[in-house]
Amino acid sequence: MMSGGNDHAVEHYRVTNYPLAVKLGTITADGKSDVFSYPEDDMVIDPHLEKHLSHFGINMAAMKKSEKSMVELELEINQRIGEWSALTESDSELQPMAGPGYTGMRNLGNSCYINSVMQVLFVIPDFQERFVGTGAERYFSEFPSDPANDFNIQMAKLGNGLQSGKYSSIVENTLDTDNLSGISPAMFKNIVGKNHPEFSTKQQQDANDFYLHLLTMLDRNSRNQSNPADALKFLLEDRVECLASRKVKYKKREEYSFRLPIPLEKATNLEEVREYQERDQAARESGQRLVDRDIVRHKVPLRACLERFFGTELIEQFYSTAINGKTNAEKTTRMATMPDFLMIHLGKFTLGDDWVPKKLDVSVDMPDDLDLSAWKSTGGGLKPGEEPLPEPAAEQPKFTFDEAVMSELLNMGFPHEACKRACFHTKNSGLEAASNWLMEHIADEDISDPFEVPNNSIGDCASEQFVANPESLAMLMSMGFDERQACHESHVAAKVATEMPKIYVKKPLAGLVIRNRAHKSSSIFTFRSPCE
Repeated sequence: MMSGGNDHAVEHYRVTNYPLAVKLGTITADGKSDVFSYPEDDMVIDPHLEKHLSHFGINMAAMKKSEKSMVELELEINQRIGEWSALTESDSELQPMAGPGYTGMRNLGNSCYINSVMQVLFVIPDFQERFVGTGAERYFSEFPSDPANDFNIQMAKLGNGLQSGKYSSIVENTLDTDNLSGISPAMFKNIVGKNHPEFSTKQQQDANDFYLHLLTMLDRNSRNQSNPADALKFLLEDRVECLASRKVKYKKREEYSFRLPIPLEKATNLEEVREYQERDQAARESGQRLVDRDIVRHKVPLRACLERFFGTELIEQFYSTAINGKTNAEKTTRMATMPDFLMIHLGKFTLGDDWVPKKLDVSVDMPDDLDLSAWKSTGGGLKPGEEPLPEPAAEQPKFTFDEAVMSELLNMGFPHEACKRACFHTKNSGLEAASNWLMEHIADEDISDPFEVPNNSIGDCASEQFVANPESLAMLMSMGFDERQACHESHVAAKVATEMPKIYVKKPLAGLVIRNRAHKSSSIFTFRSPCE
């Protein structure tokens, strides 16, 4: 198959309709390889790759990687053109900088997510106070038996490397920076990624995911000492108003970052983007492509993202405890407290119309000064004239059969299903009560029919009247789902969780909540059974 930048591979797909292409030089014995799907127009994972390759006589177990993967090639390209050029201002004459706070970090192979987060965190005084200078000396003087696996030691080592200036200097009277290799955070990466399914690999990862993972590790290693992550902590206050009863509920949640939605329709250069898209489409139709430096991206003001986040949100199919039924509700979010340093996570990943994740090619303008006072909570809970939503009724405990009574009844010769009925209707009050009940009802036509305890599971009624927690619903919607999609996925997870109680409730939504781990709650969803 020819490939010279003229879409010959695409033409081959259109003629043969073979959807997948494997880059042979990237096949490894452990089952990994670059697989491209033409229908999705993206890289995919083929779970049956070994079987598919064996059809062509390729023994995967004997294969060795001999070419760079697409991810590795993309890294090389980004270092020369595209966004990398924009970030480094390649068309400008820059003044080299060195010294404390200006030390670079080497890329260990898709480790830029670590480098970017750590460079930002060690600018914060609270992190410097604990892990740099005298704070670091305290850890170094303890002489731990295994420093390579000591989180505090590795944090102090990295912090000193970035802030001391020892590994960043320019030869006097020159601008020579060729010998500045920066620091290599290999040991730090090993300890923060140890036993983690994502960060222990050399694959690309999400910086915000790593940020939240690091804060979790920091919390575990901050016993009896200050936690610098407190400088990033703040509270959000959610106000939910039932539109049928006009009753409200306030709830606060702890966060360490904002995940702001990006409203493309609020871009300040919509006309320029439209013209670029028309040129790009015309070029593709003629078999050409525009160069990266001609790309025109949406430019969205940060304030537009904040207005969308703090704006009023309509929640459909909201289960209101005030009317014991479904209705619509409005949700607004405000800042209950302000952090010393605000970490902002731009929600560039969303789901397309075909449910395939995609990254928005957008630029968000950051102001030098950011005023959040317009979205600060007035505090105090309920306001004059407001009435609270009633709390959900407590769940009834699940009924379980008395095994001792069941065993005795079975030994007496009663059918198994009849024994279950007797235990249930006598409320496990004992063998005598159960046997008397059986003697009275032994002639019932359904005495031996399969028996299920009525309303004994959340799923019995929740499948008909399931209501997602409004905060969790909003969390899913902030990831790019619309109201219908978010509610549907919540319901699916609820059914799986109730039908298979040993499965952790987050598991069915692993692919959906993977980008949203800021919440420390062990349960995403709340359930209420109206049948109780």
